[in-house]
Amino acid sequence: MTRPAAASHDTHDPSPAVRRRPAPPTPLSVDGVQDITRKVIRQLEGLGHDGTDDMAHEENEDSDLAEVESTIVSGNSTRRSSVSNGTGHPLNNGHANGSGGIENSKRPAAEKPVDYEIPRKLLHSSIGFLTFYLYAGEGDPRKVVVALWSALCIIYPADVLRFRSRRFAKLYESLLGFLMRDEEKNRVNGVIWYILGVNFVLSCLPLDVATVSVLILSWADTAASTFGRMYGRRTPKLPPRILGLPLAPRKSTAGFIAASVTGAAIAMGFWGALAGTRHGGADAIWKWEGGVRGAGGGGVLGLLAIGVVAGLVSGVAEALDLGNLDDNLTLPIISGSCLFGFFKLWEYGAASLTSWFS
Repeated sequence: MTRPAAASHDTHDPSPAVRRRPAPPTPLSVDGVQDITRKVIRQLEGLGHDGTDDMAHEENEDSDLAEVESTIVSGNSTRRSSVSNGTGHPLNNGHANGSGGIENSKRPAAEKPVDYEIPRKLLHSSIGFLTFYLYAGEGDPRKVVVALWSALCIIYPADVLRFRSRRFAKLYESLLGFLMRDEEKNRVNGVIWYILGVNFVLSCLPLDVATVSVLILSWADTAASTFGRMYGRRTPKLPPRILGLPLAPRKSTAGFIAASVTGAAIAMGFWGALAGTRHGGADAIWKWEGGVRGAGGGGVLGLLAIGVVAGLVSGVAEALDLGNLDDNLTLPIISGSCLFGFFKLWEYGAASLTSWFS
């Protein structure tokens, strides 16, 4: 016979699931929460169900675990992104920056090395040295015009062809790409505008004014580009307009100052030391004695006035924003025309004053 007491004892015996001690606490992580959730689901859903439902329970359990994991991951990422150090700045990777926020690395990002375009600058300046040599040696700087027109007859067709033939474009850039900027690979080469600007002033303006405008293009523009790349980030931005003229936003105060100082030095050095030595000053529009073609304004004060005007014209002309017009074309034309207009105004004003008081 079986003992009823034993059977009665068995009916009151708690199940192993009830006697099981709770698992020790685990750190708040996806793995720890996964283990806890699995045990809780088994305890709550496993009681009172047959073994035939185990597969369905496991599927529900897996889906619940997936929801818990996604919730934990999104919650942790939200907390990490929203944690701050009391200043309202988000925390990232636990490295504080100087403003109280957090930055990913204590090391500052490496600055991109400055490309000074040395081959391009050497070519850019060489025309100025050639023009200066021809003027100082009492040669004819207009010989440069013939040489440049001859070069243009080769450069321009080649530039047109590279837009129509990919094979020729690759050959062109492999030979002359080191002289080109990236943006010039999809537009007209700046050398063409350079030639047109130089030829215009040498053909249309008095020889000394044309020579100075070529020197401003060759040397002042080079100085502006070089010093702008060196110190442009450390100087304030130029105003959007000066004297009512629009300035390019990419130009810097450092470049503007460099162009102005170089332009003033070119004009004062040229008319103060060189212009009077060529053919006895017959070609010079301004002389130390007599000023502008004998109308007055010579000496130190006259030379200083020329330097101030030339410096201002050089800086403004180099920084002007004229849309798609290339500064290799506009700089010599604007600077030369302004200087010539200044001398004509000076001559007219001096003559008017002389006739007024005579």
